Amino acid sequence: VFPSLAQAQASVANEVYQELGQPSVFLFCPTEYCSSLCSPSPSQSCYLQTIGQELLPGISVIWTGPKVVSQELSAVQLEEVESVLQRPPIIWDNLYANDYDCRRVFLGPYMGRAPGLVPRLHGLLLNPNCELQANFIPIHTLGTWFQSELGSCAHSDHAGMETVAALEDSQGPWERSYSPQEALELALRDWVAEINQQALEPGK
Repeated sequence: VFPSLAQAQASVANEVYQELGQPSVFLFCPTEYCSSLCSPSPSQSCYLQTIGQELLPGISVIWTGPKVVSQELSAVQLEEVESVLQRPPIIWDNLYANDYDCRRVFLGPYMGRAPGLVPRLHGLLLNPNCELQANFIPIHTLGTWFQSELGSCAHSDHAGMETVAALEDSQGPWERSYSPQEALELALRDWVAEINQQALEPGK
């Protein structure tokens, strides 16, 4: 029925999206969802070009970065993806995912993401460790990174005075550039406090 897989997927996704009343959040994960899966590259992929052209503008596209598990994300990489998809991507961040090797648990700080990425994103999803308690540091440091990103955006946009005021009232080192080591120390401090509080609860 369809001349290509991409056209089939876009057609079905568009129909479902419209049938649901064009919800404000509707996510599409392409078959080529990272650079290493694209042939020969994201910008020259016939598949991604078709997805970008055919998919309705209100549908968000998920992207994991250069690889399925990307150690680094840069603005240049996102520019290429945004151009071919004709929309900013939602990053599906597998930095902490351990479902492919459950013998490992990732407890380091959120890192490897260049400053200034937030304006180039439509959103960010963090794929965590399978073990719930192991995600305190990943989520805490992600929050510190995001707060720092919002602070940078607010300072670069003189019109965003409300955002600046809101950030000044919030806690965290938003006024400085993000430091993974400082974020880790903040997370560890709060995690120890959380553990100590739970230890004092009856029945613990």
